[in-house]
Amino acid sequence: MTQPVVREVEHEITVAAPAREVYRLIAEVENWPRIFPPTIHVDQASQGAGQERIRVWATANGAPKNWTSQRALHPDTLRIDFRQEVSTPPVAAMGGAWIIEPLSAGQSRVRLLHDYRAIDDDPGGLAWIDQAVDGNSRSELAALRANLEFVVGSEKLTWSFEDTVHIHGSPKDVYDFINEADLWSERLPHVARVNLQEPEPGLQELEMDTRSPNGSVHTTKSYRVCFPYDRIVYKQTTLPVLMSLHTGRWSFLPTVSGVAATSQHTVVLRPENVTSVLGPDAGIAEGREHVQHALSTNSRTTLGYAKTYAESRV
Repeated sequence: MTQPVVREVEHEITVAAPAREVYRLIAEVENWPRIFPPTIHVDQASQGAGQERIRVWATANGAPKNWTSQRALHPDTLRIDFRQEVSTPPVAAMGGAWIIEPLSAGQSRVRLLHDYRAIDDDPGGLAWIDQAVDGNSRSELAALRANLEFVVGSEKLTWSFEDTVHIHGSPKDVYDFINEADLWSERLPHVARVNLQEPEPGLQELEMDTRSPNGSVHTTKSYRVCFPYDRIVYKQTTLPVLMSLHTGRWSFLPTVSGVAATSQHTVVLRPENVTSVLGPDAGIAEGREHVQHALSTNSRTTLGYAKTYAESRV
């Protein structure tokens, strides 16, 4: 019997950050959509002593994929082993490790190891995986370094906020309104155009043109992961010029009288673009206020129309 072709590759990068801080950032998966560009969302499915099971949604070669992995955490040796439990074609099996090595009190080497094989050892599939692993590894390591080395200066640039609307209707109807984004150009006055693709159930690619209060139109693209009828999480990959990151969550909490629908945002401001958009006297505070006002206005408008829709169906 022919042995399967297993590819083993390694990528590394040096970062100006303490090794234990690097380990913590990688170990806490809720950080991943913020620090790793390909990652859309991560759910922690289960957790035990030094072991956990996670489900990851991320882009690979520009296409959304998802998989389930087992991780073994070794905080004493600053190592995290991972193995995909359920892979997505053309991947037959995938695993590896994060290894963090202290170089000095404030500098570390991060090594990212992968081993993988393609379904039926298909050469085309293996080449596709080679490209995806190399691209994502380089992107993840560069983003990790940038995030760690920028963490002090970016504290004022990163923030989260949310808006909640109480609706006398069913969580399902409110969820359906947000889920059916392909109808938003008909239902929402601030949405000029929508293109919604769903390559697999619950995983959406959403591109839309949104009108600002001043009449300008900007295009955004997001990947959304939908959990009926609880929440929809997303990450924008095509962003307005004032943001370098935007992730969000629509959540639908049943209440005694109906549902509390919440829109949550996490944003990183791009300070270098503030003056060109808001004028020479604008700073970080004005940029934050502008971005939050724009996102909250759109969220509250969307939730208002969802409220009308759901309450009309009671």
